[in-house]
Formats: sequence, C-alpha cells, structure tokens
Amino acid sequence: MDERPAQEKKVVNKPDKFLGLTPMTLHQIEEENKKRQSLINDEISRGFNLIKNQPKSVTFFGSARFPEEHEYYLKARRIARALAERGYAVVSGGGPGIMEAANRGAFEVNGRSIGFTIELPHEQNRNPYVTDSTDFYYFFTRKVMLTFAAEAYLVFPGGFGTLNEAFEILTLVQTNKVERVPIILVGSEFWKPFQKFCEEVLLKRYTTIDNQDMNLFKICDDEAEILKIVEATPVRAGVRLPADWPMKDV
Repeated sequence: MDERPAQEKKVVNKPDKFLGLTPMTLHQIEEENKKRQSLINDEISRGFNLIKNQPKSVTFFGSARFPEEHEYYLKARRIARALAERGYAVVSGGGPGIMEAANRGAFEVNGRSIGFTIELPHEQNRNPYVTDSTDFYYFFTRKVMLTFAAEAYLVFPGGFGTLNEAFEILTLVQTNKVERVPIILVGSEFWKPFQKFCEEVLLKRYTTIDNQDMNLFKICDDEAEILKIVEATPVRAGVRLPADWPMKDV
C-alpha cells in the first residue's frame, strides 16, 4: 500500500495548469487547412523531384538505435556499399543507426546516398553520409517518398517505426498500389517470430490474410543472395498516381 502523503500523489496525464485553449473560428480552420495542404504538396513535390532523378534505388529501413559496431549496422553498411557499386542509389530516412549505415556504405564508394529526413524538435538527426536530401515536417509524406519507386526494400530489425514502415509496404503491395518488388527482411533471428505470428495468428487462427500474402516478403541473411535478388528485379515504374496528379497549389 502506498503510504506517501496525499499531496505527493499525482494523477497521470492531468495537466499541472489550465492550458487555456481557445476554439478556432471557421475562418482560422480554413486558413490552417490551406497552409497544411500547401506544405503537404510542397513536401511531396520536393521528394518526387529528388527521387525521379535516380535511375534505380533501394530503400533501407531499420532501427535508429544501433551503434556502428552493431552486427546489423555493419551488415547494412556492407550491403549498401555493394549496391552503390552496382549503380543503385541508396535511400534511407537519413538518420542514425541502420539509416546511417546504409548512407555510409554508399558514401564510401562515392555512390548516391539519399536521406529523407524528418524535422524533430531539439534534435539534429541527419547523418553525415547523406549526399542529397530533403526535409519533411509530416511523417506520412516522408513515408510516401521512402516507398516510392524503389527496386527493393531492405528492412532490418527495428522498433515501432520500422514495423510501421514494413506493414505499410506490405499493404501497398498486397493492395496493388505499388508494383510487386522484393521486400527483404534482414535478420532471421528478429523476423522469424514475425513470420510465425503472420502464419499462425493472422493466416490460420483469424484468416485475416491469404496464403499468397505470406509470399510478399522474404527473410534473408545472406548478403550475396540479397544482392542477387535485387539485381534480378527489373527497374520499376513507380506508384499508380491519380490521373489529375499533381494537385493544384492551394
């Protein structure tokens, strides 16, 4: 039993002071919507202008927390270096960890090292190995660019953000919103439980996916095999955009 004095106890998530929020007027809402739509259009346009100049590319996803001596950092760095030597642009979120490893591998052989970075308060997150980049305010516009027109996606172990990106790509391919390209999950020790969950829970117990959905991804640790898979993949045409794209500026 907690016997601390009552005045020391706090209610979780209760603000310490009145925030004084003022409801927005209809005019303010409309103006804010215009600003946001304009920013969204600008971010997507800048991202497309950057990625469209890359003849072929591979996007890396994975934890931002792995240090440079970590086995997956080293593996991502080696694979990215080999891909850059084969003419692929290496694309990442431009931050630390696996993102840095991928950009670093490409940078070390004078390859194209692209970073789609996110603006975060009180944090400088662009790694020093990015040779070309653009910043994003919104996570969802950044994710659009990270999933656009790559010849393959390499997903290393990571946290919620990495899993979110992995499921996003799997959903886009499953629903035929992007062309079928290799989704390679690197790190069998990490991804085997994920595969088991998909098969035993999603497929067999709840039938929320189909048998063919289990073939949307491949778990692979062998670097030579990963390179072989990527090189065997034709250069893709990109996502299917609406006929009236691009949207007009607001």
